[in-house]
Amino acid sequence: MPAKKTSLWERLKTTRFARFKLMLRLYKKRLIASAFVFSHIAGALTSVEAIMETRTPQGATAWAVALNLFPYITVPAYWAFGHTEMEGYVVARHSDLRKFQPVSLKLKNSLSENGLRTDVTQPMGKMLEALAGLSFTRGNSAELLVDGEESFDSMFEAIDSASSYILVQFYIVRDDNLGKKLRDKLIAKAKQGIKIYFLYDELGSMGLSGDYIDSLIKSGVQITGFSTNTRQGRKYQLNFRNHRKILIVDGKVGFTGGLNVGDEYLGKHGTLTPWRDTHIRVTGPVVPLLQVSFGEDWYWATQTVLDHLNWEAEKSEDGQDVTALCLATGPADPMESCAMFFLAAINSAEKRLWIATPYFVPDIQILSALQLAALRGVDVRILIPEKQDSQLVYFSSFSYLEDLEGTKIQTYRYHAGFMHQKVVLVDDDFASVGSANFDNRSFRLNFEITMAVKDEKFAGEVAAMLEDDFSKSDLVTVKDLREKPFVFRLASRVSRLLAPIQ
Repeated sequence: MPAKKTSLWERLKTTRFARFKLMLRLYKKRLIASAFVFSHIAGALTSVEAIMETRTPQGATAWAVALNLFPYITVPAYWAFGHTEMEGYVVARHSDLRKFQPVSLKLKNSLSENGLRTDVTQPMGKMLEALAGLSFTRGNSAELLVDGEESFDSMFEAIDSASSYILVQFYIVRDDNLGKKLRDKLIAKAKQGIKIYFLYDELGSMGLSGDYIDSLIKSGVQITGFSTNTRQGRKYQLNFRNHRKILIVDGKVGFTGGLNVGDEYLGKHGTLTPWRDTHIRVTGPVVPLLQVSFGEDWYWATQTVLDHLNWEAEKSEDGQDVTALCLATGPADPMESCAMFFLAAINSAEKRLWIATPYFVPDIQILSALQLAALRGVDVRILIPEKQDSQLVYFSSFSYLEDLEGTKIQTYRYHAGFMHQKVVLVDDDFASVGSANFDNRSFRLNFEITMAVKDEKFAGEVAAMLEDDFSKSDLVTVKDLREKPFVFRLASRVSRLLAPIQ
């Protein structure tokens, strides 16, 4: 059978289609090549900014390497997460401080008139006062709250007793059973005429429903999110988070620590259960100092000065005479206040230094300070969780075993659930409870709050609590790391390289 003849028109169509496909392939190749070149140029230029503006050499190195090797992922990540300067917030914070000068002056006068300031003579105390911009106070009470049930029972009891106002600030607020219980209690107090100011971090509470917020607004609660994209400064910056947890009632009772508002903090997480955490309840003149931190954050979010609150410093009615200081830290500080606080605590230790933290990813200066403390005979113990909510942190923490064990620092992994507490114990008379972890994010990127307490009785309670935690932990050594598969050890070392940007 003779072959079918192809018409001239059909041959032309076939030729044109082939040419079109060829042009399309060439266009795709050129587009890919252009994107490749553009990505690496953007990575190189961005790495220059990272080198110039990242606070630490380690962080600058990590960003520079990643930006040049993997620009497709790390360039957008850097512009969202990598910037450590917060020019707009610094300007606004200075403005806030000017706005707060009358309030601060009133508070300082009240402390002096009522004889509630403590004359600090030790170098560490002077340094902490300089970092905080506030003084150590006497006449306080401090109660250690262990785990979520005890902590929230105490907080809810304080809310129920409010007669004037309530200040609420959390990094994470969830619309679950615990979140609803908090909401319902606040609504009930608002209906009684109690003023309520509610501040949450917009990133940490990203899943908070509009119905939850609307129900509080309709009841008269003043609620707003804390966003670092507000006012001046780089837009779409997600790296700075308000990690503080604060509850204040009538300016007389205050709470802070590691607990957020979510069912997991009551031990109801699917895998991270039971949940081990620590909070602190304080009364006395340190409460208005805690209130200053909330007031400055509220001003940033709303441009409103809460000068009508109770700013009078009063001695605790609980009969205690605890010395305490509230230290608020963040990326807008002129110095790395959070890291410097931990360095001062480590360097001041003479007999004992126990640290409990869920995220142990220290930089070289913290690591060196820990080693020096151990070398001078201090009992240095690090308590971290065996269960982790961050695989990168889990791998990184193993990489420090060789450095720590070389100076007889003991590392314990808590196995009775997920441990989220942030507690430091120094010798027999100093302890801190707060929101700050031992990692780059808390040291340099997050807004944190720490309650520092100098009191033998309170320190003894913290010691007993941590001893119980150690009894539920396993002592890990370099041998445990060396027995891990090669892939695990490699992941540990690679994760440590990324420590400055975790």
